[in-house]
Amino acid sequence: MKRKGEDFRTIWLKPGDPGTVQIIDQRKLPHDFQIRDLQSYQDGIHAIQEMLVRGAPLIGATAAWSLYLAGLRASASNRQSTVLQAAIEIGAARPTAVNLQWAIDRVLAAIVDTDDDDIVRVLRAEAESICNEDIEISRGIGRHGLTIIEEIAARKPGETVNILTHCNAGALATINWGTATAPIYFAHQKGIKVHVWVDETRPRNQGSQLTAWELAENGVPHTLIVDNAGGHLMQHGMVDLCIVGTDRTTRSGDVANKIGTYLKALAAADNNVPFYVALPSTTIDWSIDDGLAEIPIEERDTTEVSHIYGESDGKMLAVNTVPTQTPIRNFAFDITPARLVTGLITEIGICAATKDGLAALFSGKESPSGKQP
Repeated sequence: MKRKGEDFRTIWLKPGDPGTVQIIDQRKLPHDFQIRDLQSYQDGIHAIQEMLVRGAPLIGATAAWSLYLAGLRASASNRQSTVLQAAIEIGAARPTAVNLQWAIDRVLAAIVDTDDDDIVRVLRAEAESICNEDIEISRGIGRHGLTIIEEIAARKPGETVNILTHCNAGALATINWGTATAPIYFAHQKGIKVHVWVDETRPRNQGSQLTAWELAENGVPHTLIVDNAGGHLMQHGMVDLCIVGTDRTTRSGDVANKIGTYLKALAAADNNVPFYVALPSTTIDWSIDDGLAEIPIEERDTTEVSHIYGESDGKMLAVNTVPTQTPIRNFAFDITPARLVTGLITEIGICAATKDGLAALFSGKESPSGKQP
């Protein structure tokens, strides 16, 4: 994944300034590419809550860098206690993505026996490792997911493989490459003819504003559609494959992803379209079985539904489209039951979306979460 032909990351330490972490303000895309400075862990919380950053892997990385900033700003005598308090506050920033708490737990484990004088160095090293590992995880997902696209391409030689995705599970949701988009980028770079149907993904429009921007930057053919068009396309044989991401997956294969994913999975099942979920193992919650009962679903500000955000004459505007007296519920995620998922694409391979499938894939292997099924 590149921007203007150059590799990029979604979060990094500002060159020459170890006291500043920088991010892309994703709320401004695609109209404006703005870099924001994070100089305290409270800045990191704000970035997570207000969706300057989003996507499970990037949320986790932002949490790690926020803990680094907490330790950096603390007095030398109470760095441990300051980081522990920051961890509690950061952990409450958003509820659904499992990577948030995973990253916090990993960082805290790294400093448990560390002297105050050495904590900042360890915090920085751990945040850097989380980011570097995430890029390799996305590459692994890309390599394994590529085999699925290659198989479809082999069945229709010379024709285009049409892939439908939902929300943004791309480079902007990770450190680079993405999850659902990684196999697409790998296929495109290999010369396979691919075309992506991009759901707009209301109400935050991560598809129209982020996924479309990414694909355009990398020259991947794509077409934007309204959220409810996916079923129509599948009925008419215009979708060969669905790939989506996930913010949390149970050990039984249930998937929490952006609201609307469940409806795409239902349409795919009704039309015999393969429906795959691309996920880093860090998003697997090995502690729960039943996604509907056990995964908390975030409800966000109702203005995300009532207002449309966009650009007009170079200015960002918010326009209300709803009667002021109308009640609104804004559920950010839904649960796709494992029975509707064709397979799970991870960095170490592809498996069935079942307890046995996940257990077999990770048997004897150490996942980045450090937990075993």
